[in-house]
Amino acid sequence: MSSVVILGSTGSIGTQALDVVRRHERFTVRGLSAGGGNLDLLAHQAAQFNVLTVAIADSARTDELARALKDAGSSAEIVSGPDASTELASLVPDGTVLNGITGSIGLKPTLAALKSGATLALANKESMVAGGSLVKDAMVRPGQIVPVDSEHSAIAQALLGGRHEKGLTSPVLTGHSEVKRLILTASGGPFRGKTRDQLKDVTAEAALKHPTWAMGPVVTINSSTLMNKGLELIEASLLFDIAPGDIVPVVHPQSVIHSMVEFIDGSTLAQASPPDMRLPIALGLTWPERLDGIATPCAWDSPVQWTFEPVDHETFPALRMAQGALAAGPLHPAVLNAANEVAVDAFLKGQIEYLSITDLVSRVLDEFDSPSTITIDTVADTEEWARRRAGEIAA
Repeated sequence: MSSVVILGSTGSIGTQALDVVRRHERFTVRGLSAGGGNLDLLAHQAAQFNVLTVAIADSARTDELARALKDAGSSAEIVSGPDASTELASLVPDGTVLNGITGSIGLKPTLAALKSGATLALANKESMVAGGSLVKDAMVRPGQIVPVDSEHSAIAQALLGGRHEKGLTSPVLTGHSEVKRLILTASGGPFRGKTRDQLKDVTAEAALKHPTWAMGPVVTINSSTLMNKGLELIEASLLFDIAPGDIVPVVHPQSVIHSMVEFIDGSTLAQASPPDMRLPIALGLTWPERLDGIATPCAWDSPVQWTFEPVDHETFPALRMAQGALAAGPLHPAVLNAANEVAVDAFLKGQIEYLSITDLVSRVLDEFDSPSTITIDTVADTEEWARRRAGEIAA
């Protein structure tokens, strides 16, 4: 049995991960963490999977969680407070920690999981974006990080088509002498084909209607602005040690090709599957082994058409902002992410217009004077400044 800790268990990634665990009797769920917004679901999960420890970030709701656990029939121990997920991330040094937390608050749990020796199934792209080299430096063994974002999982799978003597059983690699470019696919979100003028009066309701994926509100808004793809570009560059100029974003509205690797001989390998996050989640829990029957495969005997389009950078400037942030300095990606989180929150609350999301982020980036070194303290200070400045602009 494999020991697993799931951080962000009540969110989209967490609930789908538990669905994978439920269908395959090879996992023991040792711990679950959540922000505290859905205590009944967390308590139900703890009872169903006989979890030993649950963690919530909102310590004010500890007593309420205790009652919910009792009602659900769970005797799990409770850890609470802002560092609860970080504490839980060290629980299974010989197991797997799935980090499905949304936002850069996932950085400390990511570092804790790696330092403990656990395999990190990384769905929290923001911790890689904000933490940069800190994350890879925290690894205590090769192959410790397994990407769970569908795009990065696809790249890791496609890289297996390279030379095995280069260590390609590891999902996160460096020194790809055979790799020319990574092709990062994007659905295009709900506003694909729209011009900037057509997006002036976009409502939160419209922006939250993603045509392909069912995700949380922050990720869904990020997908609509293509900021999500910008964060994924930064993550791909850092995870796979590929220059940002060698990562090509392309719009693929069917969301069946999850990303591709182009090799120096002109060959391109793609990973294809219907849009179902349970597939990369399952691989994150068992890499490099595959579990049976995780997702419905493509129907190859039926007519199908896949299309690819260039990104409209004028309407969706987030990708170029991400490339610029990555080139500007080690802490600029943290500024990009933190300012964007504030901007998205302000948009969802009706404080700013849709187009102001990326405009605000760009302004904060332009004002940032980056220190030359990245540490956990400089990341925290940088994010604090970016959030404060973004809040001032949004007010």
